[in-house]
Amino acid sequence: MKLRQYLRSDAARGYLLVSPTALYALLLLAVPLAAIFAFSFWTQDYLTIDKTWTLKNYREALSEPLYRELMFRSVRISAAVTLATVLLAFPIAYFVSFHVPKERKSLWIFLITIPFWTSYLIRVFLWKVILGYNGVLNTTLQGVGIIDEPLTFILYNANAVVITLAHAFAPFAILPIFVALEKIDRSLLEASLDLGESKVTTFFRVTLPLAMPGVIAAVLIVFIPTIGDYVTPRLVGGPNGLMIANMIQTQFLKLNNAPMGATLAVLAMLIVTAISLVFVGLNRKFLRGQK
Repeated sequence: MKLRQYLRSDAARGYLLVSPTALYALLLLAVPLAAIFAFSFWTQDYLTIDKTWTLKNYREALSEPLYRELMFRSVRISAAVTLATVLLAFPIAYFVSFHVPKERKSLWIFLITIPFWTSYLIRVFLWKVILGYNGVLNTTLQGVGIIDEPLTFILYNANAVVITLAHAFAPFAILPIFVALEKIDRSLLEASLDLGESKVTTFFRVTLPLAMPGVIAAVLIVFIPTIGDYVTPRLVGGPNGLMIANMIQTQFLKLNNAPMGATLAVLAMLIVTAISLVFVGLNRKFLRGQK
């Protein structure tokens, strides 16, 4: 009798509604992550996997200079991409929010999302054409007489990775910042101006703090996927632009060392988690300050 009553309750209906999604997330997210975590404690000799649990992979990953350098380089490149993307995205989002008429804002947002219409791979190849030794940029600069010979520091290095990823993830940064700016009560800005503050001080003391949750969201949305990107570093990064994801791919597909690849993946996830928690804490701080 109690079972029938429970099955007819709102709680049971709620669990029934979320169960397909929960099962989907469990099978496609939790199970693969658990498998990667288990693999990181195993060892492999060509095709033979020894399932005896050991910390050998973690000791090697933390002591090998190559792995440490790739980890630090990945964090540096992702941080540079995030900084460049957010700094470029904020003025665009601010302009659309404060200076574009309401009836045209949807059009501007539509235009911002146009890059998503093309394949990510095609966009990377286009930047390779633009930044190449005889590419569009070098040819143009030589044609107008700004440089005498092609620039070599804009392709096949970390600079090219930062430029390409910053362009690819720009819409991801613009949209959350725009949403945060749209939520700002314009009367607060008018009150600040009425109290004698200039437009500059109003921006830094009112607009920017209120928009900070959107900025932090943009930082997380850009930083988390870029640190695990391997397509862009492979195509435009060159030897000095490769990141930890490229080594993980190499370990799995070329060196036949899935446990080491899993170990590097776990360490990368831990680094991303730690940095993300810092920004989540900052976001909560700003949200509390607004109450």
